[in-house]
Amino acid sequence: MTLPEQAPEIAAPAASAMLQPDPAETRKGVAAALGAYLLWGFLPILFRLLDSVGAVLIVAERTIWSLVLLAAIIGFSGGFAEVRAMLADWRRLRVIALSAVLLVANWLLYVWAVESGQLLEASFGYFINPLVSVAIGMVLLGERQNRLQTLAIMIAVIAILIQAAGLGKVPFIALGLALSFGFYGYIRKTAHAGPATGLFAETAVVAPFAMAFILFDMIGNGPGAHADPTLMLLLVLTGPATAVPLLLFAYGVRRLRLTTIGMFQYLAPSIQFLVAIYLFGETLNELRLLSFALIWLSLMVFSYDGLRRRSRGGGADGLSGARAG
Repeated sequence: MTLPEQAPEIAAPAASAMLQPDPAETRKGVAAALGAYLLWGFLPILFRLLDSVGAVLIVAERTIWSLVLLAAIIGFSGGFAEVRAMLADWRRLRVIALSAVLLVANWLLYVWAVESGQLLEASFGYFINPLVSVAIGMVLLGERQNRLQTLAIMIAVIAILIQAAGLGKVPFIALGLALSFGFYGYIRKTAHAGPATGLFAETAVVAPFAMAFILFDMIGNGPGAHADPTLMLLLVLTGPATAVPLLLFAYGVRRLRLTTIGMFQYLAPSIQFLVAIYLFGETLNELRLLSFALIWLSLMVFSYDGLRRRSRGGGADGLSGARAG
């Protein structure tokens, strides 16, 4: 059975439960999403410090150290019974495996982009990502937009087209990042999995492959970064740097509309855009600057709509709500 065939039966209970959103839960979702995207915005700095290690090894290490941290969190909260039940259910395991593959693909592409001096294109990918989330929300979850939200999306589309013109080429990195994370967000929204247990199960699925690569690399190339205390410390830090924002993201995405999550996703690439220019010295041309300004304009329109609905007391859409459908 394919994922789209599974989605209606998985999403129906979640959708009905979210028709009357709890304002307190919505605020928690907003705070979690904000924290996740702030952390993701500054994450390239850590990967740039590890540029001598190599993208595949970094992803393998962050997988293992994320698993260690998550095991401690789940052990403290007593969630291993849920993990065992999840991994014993073949249908749920297939969904978890698919989300794990999408997550690792996103990690690999992103780390490689940072290491190869293409953070601007990576930020472009996360500018596209909200549109992917909106499309998934509309097609698969029945979410709809009002006029101001539609206007915000149209401005973002124009901005993204200008960004592509500024790049002067097909943005394969950007498209890969947007599609992989967009569908990852959809699966995490519809899967029967808690934030910590779901992420632990995803990480556990790919951990054997990560450990195999680390051992293979050490046999072939020696201890390498593992013999350098500074690099080893940075590799260990990739665990919390990976797990914490993903936990916040998973917490937030289950309490907010995908369109709301989509607009939050402008925050991280905006930070990355500035990091690429002012810290990494990547080149910015006029077209890309214009695109950046339009992206922020679209976010302002969407935010205004959310605040307007909240002040009228009748809307859970936008930044203030989590109503699905």
